[in-house]
Amino acid sequence: RIVVKARAGWMGMGRGAGSTALGLFQILPVFLCIFPSVTSPCKILKCNSEFWAATSGSHHVGAEEAPEFCTALRAYAHCTRRTARTCRGDLAYHSAVHGIDDLMVQHNCSKDGPTSQPRLRTLPPGDSQERSDSPEICHYEKSFHKHSAAPNYTHCGLFGDPHLRTFTDTFQTCKVQGAWPLIDNNYLNVQVTNTPVLPGSSATATSKLTIIFKSFQECVDQKVYQAEMDELPAAFVDGSKNGGDKHGANSLKITEKVSGQHIEIQAKYIGTTIVVRQVGRYLTFAVRMPEEVVNAVEDRDSQGLYLCLRGCPLNQQIDFQAIRSAQATEGRARRKGPSLAAPPEAFTYETATAKCREKLPVEDLYFQSCVFDLLTTGDVNFMLAAYYAFEDVKMLHSNKDKLHLYERTRVLAPGNTAPTGTHPSLWVALLCLCWLCLL
Repeated sequence: RIVVKARAGWMGMGRGAGSTALGLFQILPVFLCIFPSVTSPCKILKCNSEFWAATSGSHHVGAEEAPEFCTALRAYAHCTRRTARTCRGDLAYHSAVHGIDDLMVQHNCSKDGPTSQPRLRTLPPGDSQERSDSPEICHYEKSFHKHSAAPNYTHCGLFGDPHLRTFTDTFQTCKVQGAWPLIDNNYLNVQVTNTPVLPGSSATATSKLTIIFKSFQECVDQKVYQAEMDELPAAFVDGSKNGGDKHGANSLKITEKVSGQHIEIQAKYIGTTIVVRQVGRYLTFAVRMPEEVVNAVEDRDSQGLYLCLRGCPLNQQIDFQAIRSAQATEGRARRKGPSLAAPPEAFTYETATAKCREKLPVEDLYFQSCVFDLLTTGDVNFMLAAYYAFEDVKMLHSNKDKLHLYERTRVLAPGNTAPTGTHPSLWVALLCLCWLCLL
């Protein structure tokens, strides 16, 4: 069984020489996650991934490998120069530039020479990345003793404009513009960045996703996965497709289902499955995770920012039903704010419901979200996002009786709960009972 341990420390991504310069490159993925200013035009992430894919085949750079290493380093420098204009002022970019200069000097690499694009090294037979056997501790379900109860799995999903289904099956429509943490526990972090769909509108959708798998015992090294609009890679940012050099590396693996559109990440060591899709220009996220992992959080006070567990803050939630009713009566979309640009007229309420019914015949909250998004954005891809989000629920949710949701619920902050929906006659009965006790 997984035991909540001390907070996992950051671990380097690369496997190059133990030099200061390589150490600098090892923390680049961390910079990319901490500073969300690395947006789509700045391709330093791509340069970084290509370099590590070309130089991650051995534990040290020997003299016989220096020409190949220098070629990869020159290609890396060439890549950074190509993206210099769009990355100006970006901390990760400047760290890369300085690190390249240090490595050039350290390995006596000439700045003039071949700059062929780096290629992924083929791993020798028997390398740990090829092993299919893993310790029992690296397989969550196998680590349970026979007398233990089966783990209880939960699901969280984010899609569309954006709509959130939490681990407790609460369904919300939110604003949450900018960077927000979806999951933050002892084993992994997931952060999304939501950007406006149209100028002048507060309708937002997910344009960037970062997942950090923390180093875990003898199973996996720390790995970072990052996707952006029009860039859904089938590998971690270091170019690898599994958990690294450890014996249980294959307990973390990326599989590409549809090129550029659908990837799946299996993290068997924590019993977790993650599905990331690009639908149209935007990303969707879905996860299946054991409750034990969901609740493995050291700082309970910080869980309020953990959207998949607690939902969106009240001031970020949209009154979905009220807006939907207005859309139905007015026959057109209404924006989420009072003074926003005129909505697109591509769909009326009738045409939007007819379109959504093609893919979502059951009029649950996924169907209603589809209608809402078509009216709000006018983009038919949001219908597909709702459809695939429900397909992921069917695959990932452990309780088949809870696939469809029909009521929007809202989570109140601790201490703000109050009895709602209590029938007046119940209060009268309670008052009479108290009066009789006093007689």
